[in-house]
Amino acid sequence: MKVTTFTTTGTKEGEIELPIIFSTPFRRDLIHKVWTNLTSHKFQPQGRHPSAGQDVVADSNDPPTGQGVSRVARAQGGGGGRQGQGAEVASTRGGRQAHPPIVGKVIYKKLNKKENKLALCSAIAATGSKDLIELRGHKIEGIETFPIIVTNDIESVSKTSDILKILNSLKLTQDIDRLESRKIRSGQSRLRGRSKKVGKSVLFVTKDSTEISKAIGALPGVEVKSVKDLSVLDLAPGSHPIRLTVYSKSAIEEIAKIKSTHIELMVKTQWTLNKQWK
Repeated sequence: MKVTTFTTTGTKEGEIELPIIFSTPFRRDLIHKVWTNLTSHKFQPQGRHPSAGQDVVADSNDPPTGQGVSRVARAQGGGGGRQGQGAEVASTRGGRQAHPPIVGKVIYKKLNKKENKLALCSAIAATGSKDLIELRGHKIEGIETFPIIVTNDIESVSKTSDILKILNSLKLTQDIDRLESRKIRSGQSRLRGRSKKVGKSVLFVTKDSTEISKAIGALPGVEVKSVKDLSVLDLAPGSHPIRLTVYSKSAIEEIAKIKSTHIELMVKTQWTLNKQWK
């Protein structure tokens, strides 16, 4: 399948043949599974101090019974501080946790290599679907060709002013403006630096992201990834496929080099069908 390519000024440059990876079937279930497993790799082990909540002298006063007083352990002392207050046990203020988190808990979810590769290929192929991009909430009015492929000149852009002109010429600024409509949260989150969450907008996929990464640093929601670092986490944020993506021509060439078992099967099937038709 051939797709139109654009220059950095938004004019049509020509056509390019898409690799067979863009014919991979859409697997929403697999993308969600891979996203969940890859997200677990960022988790930090949690634990509690072994004596947390128990650094106090407390006695359950066992017995007496029959005096209308509970046998909860109470802090000892000479008449000050927490004397007489329930302490140390899980049901009291300042006491230990009943079932605290342990550092040894396995939170790293393993992932089959073939599943990971198939989910990545499925996510890359989904970037060519206008319906899936709109379903995620991206603003793409006036854009007809997907996936969006631009000449390699975009990889040498290093100024924010230049990248803004390119985004405007490709009619992508409307999606960046979409992020400004988010409301500021109220309550405790404002005091903890979480008053406004930055959404995800355009993703640039290039062969070399050294220069262009300097240009997009000030643009909210815009990111750039090289093909070798591309992941399902980038293409389907929050496991919701699929993100509005712009490729460079050299990135498409690199994507064509991706090897996978299902791609080999697709090539073999296509070759068999072509032979039967002839």
